[in-house]
Amino acid sequence: MNKIIGFIGCGNMAQAMIGGIVDSGLVKAEQVIASNLHSNKLVEIAERYGIKAAENNIEVAENADIIILAVKPNMYAAVINQIKDQIKPEATIVTIAAGITIEFIEEAFEKNIKVVRTMPNTPALVGEGMSAICHNSNVKSGDLEEVLAIFESFGKVELIDEKLMDAIPAVSGSSPAYVYMFIEALADGAVLDGIPREKAYKLAAQAVLGAAKMVLETGIHPGALKDSVCSPGGTTIEAVYTLEKNNFRGTVISAMQSCTNKTKLMSNNNK
Repeated sequence: MNKIIGFIGCGNMAQAMIGGIVDSGLVKAEQVIASNLHSNKLVEIAERYGIKAAENNIEVAENADIIILAVKPNMYAAVINQIKDQIKPEATIVTIAAGITIEFIEEAFEKNIKVVRTMPNTPALVGEGMSAICHNSNVKSGDLEEVLAIFESFGKVELIDEKLMDAIPAVSGSSPAYVYMFIEALADGAVLDGIPREKAYKLAAQAVLGAAKMVLETGIHPGALKDSVCSPGGTTIEAVYTLEKNNFRGTVISAMQSCTNKTKLMSNNNK
């Protein structure tokens, strides 16, 4: 790709994306430029990935063809006000924050711009990200292909309607946190049974990774895969019974609803 990719903000999500982009070879490291509020952190990230460290947000805006706004939701308005008159005429603006709508971005820039709203997740750092994407009518097929190439460089992508974006953090954007908690709980249970901690983490994490790949690569319904592990009167069905008795699935769904409700509240505040 012969484009300059700019990041305004270099938090955990931006670092995961930068790492994924550079490792994939989609663009040369020097085609990525980033700014950050804390200069020491930016220098460290630039040295780690070989990207260009910008003096400020305006330098990113002036040079980047695709600008990824990787700041917290409450900082979007101030950052856009700072760069809106400095961006290239054909620049594509990409958002990654929960609750930031396309309409909000369009109104903040006060001009016709190309806007792509996304929700990636941190496994992008290891090339296994999951991103949901929608865009406004100013984004043409070529523009979209470039953005898709960026996100596909560090994982998988789904195009969805914007009306569904508020549900994405719960199922993929935030869900790695739930999975880490599940892995930690599995490891704790293993330690309780005498397995050393480091071995417990490896056993648990690989089991989760393998189970996820089974769902993705076989196309078999998760319920059917679960049934195939549960022998009559066996150990697995005993564990499944205990999980169900303690409302395992209901608790997960309730947690997701809490996440979605919070996202909707943020979206309403940004309309």
